[in-house]
Amino acid sequence: MPDIANLSEASIRLIAFLVIFGSMALFELLAPRLERDEMRGALKSKRWFTNLSMVVLSSVALRVVFPAAAVGTALWAEANDYGLFRQLAFDPVIAGILSFAILDFSVWFEHVISHKIPILWRIHRMHHSDTGFDVTTALRFHPLEIVLSMVWKASIVVALGVPVLAVLLFEIVLNGTAMFNHSNARLPLGLDRLLRSVIVTPDMHRVHHSSIPEETDTNYGFNFSFWDRMFGTYLSQPRLGHKDMEIGLSDWRGKETANLGWTLMLPFRPGTRPGVFRFKKN
Repeated sequence: MPDIANLSEASIRLIAFLVIFGSMALFELLAPRLERDEMRGALKSKRWFTNLSMVVLSSVALRVVFPAAAVGTALWAEANDYGLFRQLAFDPVIAGILSFAILDFSVWFEHVISHKIPILWRIHRMHHSDTGFDVTTALRFHPLEIVLSMVWKASIVVALGVPVLAVLLFEIVLNGTAMFNHSNARLPLGLDRLLRSVIVTPDMHRVHHSSIPEETDTNYGFNFSFWDRMFGTYLSQPRLGHKDMEIGLSDWRGKETANLGWTLMLPFRPGTRPGVFRFKKN
């Protein structure tokens, strides 16, 4: 067993990713929520290749464009004594807890904006073009979006002076909860109701991947579920139910959505944008 204290940040994140991904993939296999062509057989293999390729391509893009990433930015801010919490001499534990919550809200807000601003939606819609919904969908983000998201998170980290450990924990939790709530895993309904009072569950987030625009405009959270409740973007269930709901975008329903080249070029293709651009009570 490796000594965790001597592992690099990248190694810790990689180990966490592999453990969580493997666990959720096994969970899906043993207790699938939906049985669809997109989530089995040859089409599943093609989707998985494309979605997993995005992890590699995004990692390369980050190393080239933003090599410091979030943890590196936190270390830089700490070395230079930058950030509101440091200037106000906050207790590190309090600063860490507040930072975690603020970063989570920032990611929720970023997600909302990616649906509201047309040029950002062009990039983000690649994530929604997946006609399947499983653990790999959590990894299906265009490299452009990953870079922009990292710039946004890094600006929050510097402005607040987020403790390095808080950034590392947040990145691991965000990645892990995204894989959890995108998984095609069946949870007992009672457990789902209990969990979604705090965190986003697969059934809750699946609604956000509906092809019906009014449903796509709900349930933006990746980790905490209460932001959607607070701002009126929470929807309990899809109109057609989970078994009959259409996942993906109505503009693109074919097998091309599983192709790597087509997926990478999607931000540059014409297409309609979500039909709902407002907060709404549900």
